[in-house]
Amino acid sequence: QAQVVESGGGLVQAGGSLRLSCAASGSLVGIDGMGWYRQAPGKQRESVATLIIGGSVNYADSVKGRFIISRDNAKNSVFLQMNSLKPEDTAVYYCTAWRNKITYWGQGTQVTVSS
Repeated sequence: QAQVVESGGGLVQAGGSLRLSCAASGSLVGIDGMGWYRQAPGKQRESVATLIIGGSVNYADSVKGRFIISRDNAKNSVFLQMNSLKPEDTAVYYCTAWRNKITYWGQGTQVTVSS
């Protein structure tokens, strides 16, 4: 069974850092890309950072220069290093992986940044 599982959320003060991890397991081989989305209360889910396997990396303008997405090919994992966190980064962060135009979502992990 294909699964995407996140970990690493939590509570941090403004200016601090957190690192989110995501592992794609099961039958999820030959992935085309992985990425991170977030959804704040009362807002739509938005893309934070995406990574195309063997291709480009894209960041939302709001996180450029602060967040870094990376991947461990051997472990079929993706990470999001979040630095200089701001209260407006508070949201549920979702990991996603896609293959053959099918997208798989994790259950989400809460990130709360206090001012």
